[in-house]
Amino acid sequence: MPPDAPERAKQLEPEKKSRHSVFMLRATLLSLALGSLGALAAATAGMPAPFLTGPATAVSLAGILGLRCAVPTVIRNACFVAIGLGLGSSVSPEILANAVKWPASLLGMAVCVVLIMWLGSLLLRHLFRCDPRTAVLGSTPGHLSFVLGLSLDTGANTAFISVVQSLRVLFLTLATPAAIAFGTDADLTAIPRVVEQLSLVHLGLLALLSVLAGYGLGLLRAPAAFLLGGMFVSVIGHGTGLTPGRVPPLLTNTAMVCMGTLIGTRFSGVGLGQIKEASLAAILLTGGSIAIVALASLAVVATVDLPFADVILALAPGGLETMIAMSAFVGADPAFVGFHHVARMFLLSALIPMAMARTKQQMTP
Repeated sequence: MPPDAPERAKQLEPEKKSRHSVFMLRATLLSLALGSLGALAAATAGMPAPFLTGPATAVSLAGILGLRCAVPTVIRNACFVAIGLGLGSSVSPEILANAVKWPASLLGMAVCVVLIMWLGSLLLRHLFRCDPRTAVLGSTPGHLSFVLGLSLDTGANTAFISVVQSLRVLFLTLATPAAIAFGTDADLTAIPRVVEQLSLVHLGLLALLSVLAGYGLGLLRAPAAFLLGGMFVSVIGHGTGLTPGRVPPLLTNTAMVCMGTLIGTRFSGVGLGQIKEASLAAILLTGGSIAIVALASLAVVATVDLPFADVILALAPGGLETMIAMSAFVGADPAFVGFHHVARMFLLSALIPMAMARTKQQMTP
């Protein structure tokens, strides 16, 4: 080695950093542009969760075709905070006050969640040879943003999970109205109500506290720290009524586009065979979930005097916003449906870390 080699390498270091920065900027701009186009296409096509599934699909295809896509950590953390705030804003003092009013349906919801997670995890592990973490997150019935955030932070197979979960949301969104139409005479002509939005002062305060909470949870090595921080802060603010209103759709939709784009960057090197395998897994998981939810709904309706449409919408593990909007369209009780889906998210927020901790023990030699 020439005597001046270390000095020359040191001189080249700034140039390498500059090239890397230019590469990251180009990859980020390309990724976000593709993600935005994917979101627009998915929304135009009427797909469920278009601002999440659209970007994930577009950027995934780009990665499979060999394009280099990337999303910096700072953007990732910012979108995690925004999504966490959005998840927590679904809570309200009225929803919390109704916690003791529907024990039979809440029990049915809890049983559905546990059975779907347990049986689905067994299916993914033994039939599709998934590792324990991927099996748990792939079989989780809902809490999509939280699940994908955890998959990005825990080393699970994010590509497989995102395909399975995205298709699960699609299938459930299509199957739930069909089940309601088959079992009821519900009217599909209602218009969903407009929801109050957070004031800029409350939004800024919640965002600041969420960032601080995210840093704190990060120091404790919590997975998806900024997502959890945003959700916890938002739940406290909305559950106490101190910060009423939902996060502005422009902010949540932008965050979802970034999240979908980030998910898509994890598809680099994924082949069509893996996508086909994930699609088959999604079909089996969704079919099993629908069967469990339908049987549980019939059992709840037979036990207490509740409309079938209300119960199946409350128990179906679809997206919170989708199911609440659907409840308005079919004349169901949005408060009843919303409360059960918020309760399901809280239940999953407790069950998923417990299941992940158990998988960590199983994976430890």
